[in-house]
Amino acid sequence: MNVVIIPARGGSKRIPRKNIKEFCGKPMIAWSIEAARESGCFSRVVVSTDDVEIAEVARQYGAEVPFMRPVELSDDHTGTLPVIRHAVEWFSQEGQQPEHACCLYATAPFVTSADIRRGLTLLHESGSDYSFSVTSYPFPIQRAVRITPQGRIEMFQPEQFNVRSQDLEEAFHDAGQFYWGRASAWLAEKMIFSADAAPVLLPRHQVQDIDTMADWCRAELMFQAWKKIT
Repeated sequence: MNVVIIPARGGSKRIPRKNIKEFCGKPMIAWSIEAARESGCFSRVVVSTDDVEIAEVARQYGAEVPFMRPVELSDDHTGTLPVIRHAVEWFSQEGQQPEHACCLYATAPFVTSADIRRGLTLLHESGSDYSFSVTSYPFPIQRAVRITPQGRIEMFQPEQFNVRSQDLEEAFHDAGQFYWGRASAWLAEKMIFSADAAPVLLPRHQVQDIDTMADWCRAELMFQAWKKIT
C-alpha cells in the first residue's frame, strides 16, 4: 500500500493561514490534494494537521483527516521526518502498514501527478530509500558572494573567480514539492539528503519557494503563465 501524507499545520506566521489561503482560485492545499488523487499512486490521501479549519478544507477537496496531529509535532521547530513518522506509525497501529509513503507539501501548487508518478518509478528503479524533487540553480553557486559587515563584497570561493561558468559543476537544490520514501526509512527517520536518495529533476519554471508575500505574488504570476502552456 502506498499513502501520501500532506503536512499542513495551522500556525503559519509569515503568511497567515498559508495552507488554505486562496491561490489562483483554490485554497493552496487543494492543488496538492488534487495532484495526489490524479496520480493514481495512492490508496489513501491523508492530511496531517492540528487545525480544524484546514481539516475541513482538506476533506472538501477529497483528502482524509483520520487523526489530528499532536501539539508536540505542530510547532515552528518540528521537522518533516517526525511528522511523517507519526503518520506512518498511525497507519501501522490501524493494521494498514504502508510499503511506501510520500510526503507532499501543502504549498506546492506546481506539483503534477506525472512528476509524483515519476518519483515512485524512480524509487523502485534506483533501489534508494527516498526520491524527491530537485531543480538546478540558475547561477553557478561557486560564484556566490557575501556582503561583509563593512558593506563590501566577498566571494565564498575566490579561487573560482577566473574559472569559466561553463566549466563549473552544476548544482541543484530541493524543489520543496514531494519526498517519496520507503516506510522503513521514514520510521527510522533516515536522513533524506543523502546518498540513499534519488533526484526527480524539475524545470526551474516549475519551482517556487513560498515563504513571503513577495514569493506568493511571484508564484501566482508564474503559475498563471505555466498554465497557459500546459
